[in-house]
Amino acid sequence: MYNHGDVILRFNGVSFSFGPAKPILDEASFSVRGGAKITLMGQNGAGKSSILQLITKNLEPEEGKVTVSGNITVAIAKQTIPRNELELTVREFFESAFKEKIYDIDPKSEKILQVVNLHAVSLEKKIKQFSGGQQARLLLAFALIQNPDLLLLDEPTNNLDKEGIEHLKKFLIDFKNTCIVISHDADFLNSFSHGVLYLDIHTRKVEQYVGNYYVVVEEIAKRIERERMLNVRLEKDIENRKEQANFFAQKGGRLRNVAKKMREKIDELEENKVDIREEDKKIRNFFIPCEENLQGEIVNIQSVSVVKNHKTTAKKVAISLKKNQHLLLSGPNGIGKTTLLESIAKGTAKGISFQEGVRVGYYRQDFSTLDFNESAYSSLTNVVQNCTEENLRSVAAGFLLNAEILKTKIGSLSEGQKGLLSLARLVLQKPGLLILDEPTNHINFRHIPVIAEALNKYEGAMILVSHVADFVQKIRIDETLDLAKL
Repeated sequence: MYNHGDVILRFNGVSFSFGPAKPILDEASFSVRGGAKITLMGQNGAGKSSILQLITKNLEPEEGKVTVSGNITVAIAKQTIPRNELELTVREFFESAFKEKIYDIDPKSEKILQVVNLHAVSLEKKIKQFSGGQQARLLLAFALIQNPDLLLLDEPTNNLDKEGIEHLKKFLIDFKNTCIVISHDADFLNSFSHGVLYLDIHTRKVEQYVGNYYVVVEEIAKRIERERMLNVRLEKDIENRKEQANFFAQKGGRLRNVAKKMREKIDELEENKVDIREEDKKIRNFFIPCEENLQGEIVNIQSVSVVKNHKTTAKKVAISLKKNQHLLLSGPNGIGKTTLLESIAKGTAKGISFQEGVRVGYYRQDFSTLDFNESAYSSLTNVVQNCTEENLRSVAAGFLLNAEILKTKIGSLSEGQKGLLSLARLVLQKPGLLILDEPTNHINFRHIPVIAEALNKYEGAMILVSHVADFVQKIRIDETLDLAKL
């Protein structure tokens, strides 16, 4: 064990990259003390999850050293359950958390399921049979069953309903050991954070701040504004010196030497300019075009399947969606929202029909509609509708998907980049029916207001599932279907 306040984790001059085209860390150094609850910040794709993998030794640094003190135990709750583990039963899933056979795995499993608020779950049930929110709780349980000294959480609120997030907040506030959390939920982070590790995507360094989340975010914003103002002053000085240097150079004689020295000073000033931090860029405002020539009823919902007490029952409803009508589908984790959206998108939902030939744009929370073996570029070209190469790349750039990212296989992208790619696909697809399952999961909080504005202005029929109240409030909702009240 360790004493609270002792340094239990240290990165000393750590460099790491996924090949020459994707550097993550460059001689990064920081430390974490026992008992601290730390937020890890940075843009989508900056490498936050890679830092957690370096801590768990699943990745090794190219240079420098990652030191975990003494006999400290480390456990991680990843963002998503790997696809090759979805066929495991709950018992097998928890058994895989340990290197050696655990003979009392059943009572341990049942106890930890209570901790994450999953009740009356059969240990024989397969992981793939759980909803996204329930899988998020299983990921947390997987880490907690190991009783770690250092708990690593990668986007733990994704897919969780309000009750689940409140339950997790209370758990972390009461948690006595050390915790490092990646999340884009500002209120959640502020409820327990002691400090922030800030991964700068430009310098590849990790900056360390002490204080609650909102204080640190404000401090970072002020520093960025100071850097911007410094650039403005330097740019003005550089322009004035360039004009003077050109004037002296034209005069000839000894004034040419003066001009030469002035140009050397200009070069020095150029080097002093601070690059605008890429991690503080947000996606461009965008518009999802609606399929043309839509008329009449687009979706008709006469009944839906609802899961309560582990039983599925059909409930009668009467909902009709036409062009420019938005439906919010709500209800707690496990009630069947994702299953319902999937069946609507596939056209297999009983009691639900939509206009023949209508183009369906489907944003699925686990990105299983994407082919992880193809490049991001190929994924965009597969849905494009009468789009030039120039327009395709412009749309991609608006979602921070540069030429290098477009060449990357989707399976190698961060979860946040997969989300931005999915949004870019919708823009190019021009759907008449838009189905969105938790579109803010994994997304940088700076992008969320931009996404909300685009959905608010969407002119086709839309069905939305989201547990993020602030996000939903920014979107025009014409009708709400709460499965819990059926």
